[in-house]
Amino acid sequence: MDNDMRDDVIVTEGVEKTYDDSGVPVHAVRGIDYRLSKGEFTAIIGPSGSGKTTFLNLMAGLDTPTEGKVWLSGRLISDMSGRELSDFRRDNIGFIFQAYNLFPVLTVEENVEYIMLLQGVPGKERHDRVMGILEKVGLADLSGRLPLKLSGGQQQRVAVARAMVSDPSLVIADEPTANLDSATSGELLDMMRQLNEDTGMTFLFSTHDEIVMERARKIVVLRDGRIDGNADPKDFQ
Repeated sequence: MDNDMRDDVIVTEGVEKTYDDSGVPVHAVRGIDYRLSKGEFTAIIGPSGSGKTTFLNLMAGLDTPTEGKVWLSGRLISDMSGRELSDFRRDNIGFIFQAYNLFPVLTVEENVEYIMLLQGVPGKERHDRVMGILEKVGLADLSGRLPLKLSGGQQQRVAVARAMVSDPSLVIADEPTANLDSATSGELLDMMRQLNEDTGMTFLFSTHDEIVMERARKIVVLRDGRIDGNADPKDFQ
């Protein structure tokens, strides 16, 4: 990795992903070179089938490129596999999904602390860090509730807290507002942007939602598996 990549959280070099659809090759991602710098609040947009989710999964180590390389925090993750990759991903990426993906039988606090439990963080430190992040997302008084007792917006706030609590290098959010109404989406994005400003943590979104686009600091347009340029967030305000 070049020295000039040190301020980049993600670097991709010639990344491609081709799927086999009943003997027909499907080129989902076509040779993308991309850099995501520390502290960015960036949205990847594009029409359905543009390759957004595939590209996000490649950058997150959830999928392996057919060709090319992916670095995360200076480590070449495209050559990792198995336990090494899963542990590195656990320790360096926080994930926020459109379906929240909370454990229904665990309380808010237990959901948020789960990754730190896997990391072996001591109990008191886990509790202190969980309550600190829940305070920031406005849910400290609901730490003992189960997810089904929360609204959709509150559940997604729990997901944001869980993604950030272990201080990862990168938070990846795939359509995080898809199941929320516009008012709740706006509140959630304002909160995430404030957290980005306060902590300097890097956020990367995949979205169709203009509410996300108008709050992003940078927008990357994907089309037919390639980066088709950048858009100005002001265009969506």
